Amino acid sequence: MRTAFDDVVDEIRARGFHNHRLEDHSGAVSRGILRDLRAMCDPFEHDFTEGRIREWFDYPSPAGRARKLDLVVAEPAGETGEPDLTRLRLCIENKSVVTAHRNRTNRYDDLSDLVGVLHRNRPDAILVATVLIGLAEKVLNVPDRVKPFVSPEEFAGRVLPRLSSGDDSLWSDFPRAVSRNRPGDPERTARKFRDLPTRPPGRTDLVAYDYVLLVPVVIDNVHPPRVARENGIGIDVDAEYRAMLDRICKAYTARWRL
Repeated sequence: MRTAFDDVVDEIRARGFHNHRLEDHSGAVSRGILRDLRAMCDPFEHDFTEGRIREWFDYPSPAGRARKLDLVVAEPAGETGEPDLTRLRLCIENKSVVTAHRNRTNRYDDLSDLVGVLHRNRPDAILVATVLIGLAEKVLNVPDRVKPFVSPEEFAGRVLPRLSSGDDSLWSDFPRAVSRNRPGDPERTARKFRDLPTRPPGRTDLVAYDYVLLVPVVIDNVHPPRVARENGIGIDVDAEYRAMLDRICKAYTARWRL
């Protein structure tokens, strides 16, 4: 099946590289999940059509520190048109651990901190986290180690067209931009994020996510990116994606439509 994460790799292929600093995959993930959820979950789509709920992207987070929530679905607050986070229904937060798996703890802490803040605002809001897990053993760090060291003209004319195209000479042309991961890093990263607390649909008292979706990908900014449907970390991407959508729909129906 096609998932929101196939949209992500299409965007990276078109852009040329993944910018891990900006988490620029997040918009495609949020839009894709929202699209697919509206297509398969009649109660959710009905409330959208009736104007009871709306979506917001990159909305300022109540956690502060200039953070933003990747996708918010909530009831609008009166005449302002802003979301009422005390009437939050769904929040999706998207992370990636692609370039350097040593950063897994920082991404984990971000998600761990956020769930408590959102639960205090609205305990029955559906909370979902997604994490891209990179399988590549080496990655060309374009945002930090390539783009800042060439002129804009050279980057646009001589570097960008080669990115994500399979041009292996990029490794030797930019040796200091190569970030290396250890063979066991993806499995360690998956284990780390599996430690995030999750809850069954009926336990809104628990401070936990309703679903944590881990998605293995091959993104090295040299070869064409892809969702790693065949992987060594035991994740069936399509089955997990369907299960996430189903969990969100059932939780939404139970909490707001029964």
